Formats: sequence, structure tokens, C-alpha cells
Amino acid sequence: MAETWDELQLIADGFERVYVELEWYSGPRAGLADVGGQPHYFQGYDWDDADEADEYSVWPASDVAVELEREQWAIFVRWNERQGAGTVGPETRPGQSGIDDRYDELALLLAPYRQAPDDAQRLMGEVRFDAGVRYRVEGPDYWFRWRPGR
Repeated sequence: MAETWDELQLIADGFERVYVELEWYSGPRAGLADVGGQPHYFQGYDWDDADEADEYSVWPASDVAVELEREQWAIFVRWNERQGAGTVGPETRPGQSGIDDRYDELALLLAPYRQAPDDAQRLMGEVRFDAGVRYRVEGPDYWFRWRPGR
């Protein structure tokens, strides 16, 4: 298991909160996190190359996008809690067309925001985990510290 950190220590060490996880594959690949204190999308560059796994395209997220992303994330987290409690099965996971109408509607509304613009920053992201629950409404259990890309 990965080492965990206290939230105050994470902040003191320059780590910033992650609000939404959009993709995970051997580490965070896409989502919404603070960069310089403001919400930004992040998307991994070379997903097939472990040496590049910490390099990301990063671009600002509008207030509208942040609100919609957090709403969709909350739908997923509530489902994950029910699934973890055994009251629903994996076949009810939102994001499979027709399972949750609002989740599907949000996916359509959010698609344009999730595309990296040509002027996206290229940053390196270092990840640390806190001691909280893996998925929660305020965000997943990991934080980023950003530095300029290569």
C-alpha cells in the first residue's frame, strides 16, 4: 500500500487537491485538480510509457465545467458507496449508457471541456495519497504537486 500523508502536511509540501478522477490506469491519467490554486483539467501524455506517466497536459476549467464535473463525480461516488455496501452490482455503474440519465447528460455537456486545447501547459505531476477513503464527494484520495514539464 502507498504511504499516506496528513492533509495539512500535503498542503505545507505544496500539494494541491484533486476534485475529480476521470481516468486511472496504473495512476491518475485524467481529471480535475487545482493547479496554482485554480481548478484545471489534467490529462496524461504518454499513457503507454511508464517513464512519461507523470507528465500531463493541463488547462484551466471554467466555473461551469467545475460545477458539472463535481455533480457527475458525486453521482459516481454515491454509486461506488452502494456498490461497496453490496446493495448494487457492477452492472449498475453510471457511465454505461442508459444506467443513469443525468450522468449521461453530464457526459455530453462535459465532452467539449475535456478536450485539451492547443495551448495547454505541459507539467510534471507528483502524486501523494492522503489517509481518506479512496472515492469521496470532495475528491479521490490523492493530491498533486506540479512543476514545469520537460
